[in-house]
Amino acid sequence: MTTDRARLIAAVQANCHIADARGAADLTLCIYLLQMREFYRWEHGIAALQPLPREQVARWLAAREALWESLEAIDYAPLPVAGQMVAPFDAAAVNALLRPHGLVYGAGQVAAGRASFFLAELERVERRGEVELRVCGSELARCLAAPPAALQGATVVLRRESLRRWLYEKYEAWTLKRQPGPFSAALAARGFDGGDNLALERMAEIDAETLVLHELGEFEAGRRLDPDWQALRSALPSRRADLFVRATRDHLADCLVTLPALLRQRDPGALHFWFANLEGVRELLFPRLWPAYTAWCEGDDGAALEAAIAAGAAHWGLACERLLALHRRRGAQAPALIERCVLAPEWALD
Repeated sequence: MTTDRARLIAAVQANCHIADARGAADLTLCIYLLQMREFYRWEHGIAALQPLPREQVARWLAAREALWESLEAIDYAPLPVAGQMVAPFDAAAVNALLRPHGLVYGAGQVAAGRASFFLAELERVERRGEVELRVCGSELARCLAAPPAALQGATVVLRRESLRRWLYEKYEAWTLKRQPGPFSAALAARGFDGGDNLALERMAEIDAETLVLHELGEFEAGRRLDPDWQALRSALPSRRADLFVRATRDHLADCLVTLPALLRQRDPGALHFWFANLEGVRELLFPRLWPAYTAWCEGDDGAALEAAIAAGAAHWGLACERLLALHRRRGAQAPALIERCVLAPEWALD
């Protein structure tokens, strides 16, 4: 499959460039520059934490933005897979053909209106109840955004290379101030002694399970909310509204599956890791979690967290149903009403 493999990699990467051409402009400048730096490292095979050649990066950045300008009006192309041409968003069909060759393909939306694709080596396959887990190794083609884990139907895809790169980027940012907090505690739980980066590798191996648990939570939430949820998100009038809607479902997924499972595991590092990633809109919407986390750190054996999780499961479940009801009943008026609803202060769970 050498020639076919090369054609497939090129075709997926071409679609990745088109997706980036359409979506990169929606990012804030800070997120854009961070993602471009990490993308340069991946594309040029530069290890995490290694210094980057500034002049070469600047030239590459200018060339990449010029390439994107030339692609903005071009449609995604079908993929050459096992002698067939398959639609780029038909990930199930592509993966059925690729599985004998040890490859995994991903296609979906990382945000409303922003597509993402990738192609990677398949390391192993596991069953988690009704869900199949596909663990990926080296990535052969990818977009600027590289989510470490994603749910595709009844399949969870874990991208181990993207997870490691994301962790190293997070660690690099943390080293600028080395502030105490959940990320520092998570590092310590994985054996970090101030200069041993093996702790990051241990974190990538052990705490990958937290990402898998979240996607299993997304599967459970999806059984309650689909099939209209994606249509709801696609109709939203702004990226800000989409962030709040997505965070609402994320909290439901975590209260249904992720956080209860982490409490049962009794692995302090895993809970520290989850809270180290409670940021942005998700943090804003669920302020009740932080006092509960503090109580757990102080030795309440998770009692406050259990109460917060139970309240969250009920609150976010009703919140998601409310959004779906607006979407179904109010037609063209629904997107503006949903935006007003999720941006209201009372949407948060104190």
